[in-house]
Amino acid sequence: MTTSELAALEERLSHHFSDPELLRRALAHRSWCAEHPGEVSNERLEFLGDAVLGVVVTDQIFRDYPYLPEGELAKLRASVVSAVALAEVANELDLGAHLLLGRGEEQSGGRQKASILSDAMEAVIGAVYLDGDWDAARELVMALVGERIIEAGKGPGGRDYKTRLQELAVRHFDETPRYEVTDEGPDHAKHFHATVYLKGEPRGAGDGSSKKQAEQEAAAAAWDWLQSLGGPEHQENPERQEDPEQQEKLADA
Repeated sequence: MTTSELAALEERLSHHFSDPELLRRALAHRSWCAEHPGEVSNERLEFLGDAVLGVVVTDQIFRDYPYLPEGELAKLRASVVSAVALAEVANELDLGAHLLLGRGEEQSGGRQKASILSDAMEAVIGAVYLDGDWDAARELVMALVGERIIEAGKGPGGRDYKTRLQELAVRHFDETPRYEVTDEGPDHAKHFHATVYLKGEPRGAGDGSSKKQAEQEAAAAAWDWLQSLGGPEHQENPERQEDPEQQEKLADA
């Protein structure tokens, strides 16, 4: 691997290594090391990076989702740090092009294997942690998976918004949401509008080409509102937390 290739990868990582050998080692698969005696594989860095990644993501979701129970937090974290998710991140960085692979692994498509890519991604995180510090590693992790945390947080573990809203509403108000749906247009091209009520008040509105889609959009809006309350002290007077844009949308319903 050339110096210019490493520099290009550093640019995509937004981290300039004081010790470039750390980055090179993070890309060294054991199959390559088997053909080059004396070389060290990325497995120890992978071990370290896995721990760093886990702590950063756990800390972030713990702070961002204060009302999610432990089980939901675990599902959210798993969806972000899974081998599949990390392989996708590695592909976005074109990490496979920089891997050091043995001939057999190269011929069998190792540069596209999710397991190899995800392990290398963790090793790179470990290398940044050693080369920089905790802040450098955290900055890298959030740059890589921050958007994925937000997306996964909308429905961790594959849970839909209606289910998420129902569970949160029961915890806050001890009652389930109620939906009202209207439709317009011909049968072959109907448009649906849904409004969801919590304690008799409209808290979310949504539109869609199906009743389910409209209800999901309404539930998502209500879930965001309910998450924004900030704590039990706001529950007796939730109106002071209203989103003006959401209120305007509900007024048009």
